[in-house]
Amino acid sequence: MNSAERRGAAGLALIFAMRMLGLFLILPVFAVYAKHLPSGNDMSLVGLALGAYGLTQTCLQIAYGIASDRFGRKPVIVFGLILFAAGSLVAAMSHDIYGIIGGRILQGAGAISAAVTALAADLTREQHLTKVMAMIGSSIGLVFALSMVGSPLLYASIGMPGIFMLTGFLSLLAIFIVLKIVPTGPTVARRPSWPSFVEVLTHPQLLRMNFGVFTLHLVQTGMWILVPSALVSQGALPVTEHWKVYLPAVLLSFITMIPAIIAAEKYGKLRLVFNGSIALMVAVQLGFCFLGTGLYPLFFWLLLFFAAFNVLEAMQPSLIARIAPAHAKGAALGVYNTTQSFGLFLGGTLGGVLVKHSGPTTLWLASAALALVWLGLGLTMDMPLPRVRQQTA
Repeated sequence: MNSAERRGAAGLALIFAMRMLGLFLILPVFAVYAKHLPSGNDMSLVGLALGAYGLTQTCLQIAYGIASDRFGRKPVIVFGLILFAAGSLVAAMSHDIYGIIGGRILQGAGAISAAVTALAADLTREQHLTKVMAMIGSSIGLVFALSMVGSPLLYASIGMPGIFMLTGFLSLLAIFIVLKIVPTGPTVARRPSWPSFVEVLTHPQLLRMNFGVFTLHLVQTGMWILVPSALVSQGALPVTEHWKVYLPAVLLSFITMIPAIIAAEKYGKLRLVFNGSIALMVAVQLGFCFLGTGLYPLFFWLLLFFAAFNVLEAMQPSLIARIAPAHAKGAALGVYNTTQSFGLFLGGTLGGVLVKHSGPTTLWLASAALALVWLGLGLTMDMPLPRVRQQTA
């Protein structure tokens, strides 16, 4: 990649990372914090607070992408980041769970993922687009892991309002990166290509990928309704000390992730690594359900979850960029980000309802069943050639 492509890729990956860090930081501690709020013991409301962000993301993701075609990428991204910062402020100043739900909805109205990935495509030559998408996907996996470690420590020092204020600050800092670091893309007028959307929505391999990212984020959001409380009640670990579980689990998961990515791309094991990671997600949900009592079992299943999540989060955007037709990459990324957001919403909302009315076991089993369907789709998927083979073909 040339210097402009490297600067654009690094800047856009950093914007994604800072925004997603703000979202992920609340996951490990919010269910515990909510118990101190009016109506905070209602698990359906706790789940809604976690998933509300994904609802507005789902509704607005494609609209933001189209607006970026019409008005330019950077103005739309800046507007979305301002809304995200405003939502963070609302949540920080709220004293009940309903105000936090409102703040989360406003955060989600800053639905910039499609516009950011479209700008990445604008700034990158076709032969390097996969690398950039992999950088963005890897940044999300990295900040998710970091948030699992840092969240309990931040919660102990600045509390949940402080975490929300920090997310707002990160959003404003991201605006500076957009305006001062990321190169400006082409100014050629674009029109949304509705035939491209139809093609993406009926593409068998892209449908599998979209179902996959929907499932991945539904499962991981639903998990954090249960995991923090389980560490307190079953692991006898105060929330301020949860980092003692998350830190070693995250570090060990990255040790396993790197060889997996190398095996997938360099040694042609893409199908094995991808589907093996999905199978591991199934095993994790069943493990939490039936073998997750006690601190050490919880640590073990969290380690396996991080290992699978980080691999899948890094691989999927890259696969989307390689599978999508060249003329429909923007449409494919818009639909991909929309289904991801919908998974976040349903994972929190339906997860809370299931726990409230049917108990934790139902949520674990439902998540395992959904991941099992994803595994079936993955096994029937036509994988692209590994990059090494593509270059030599």
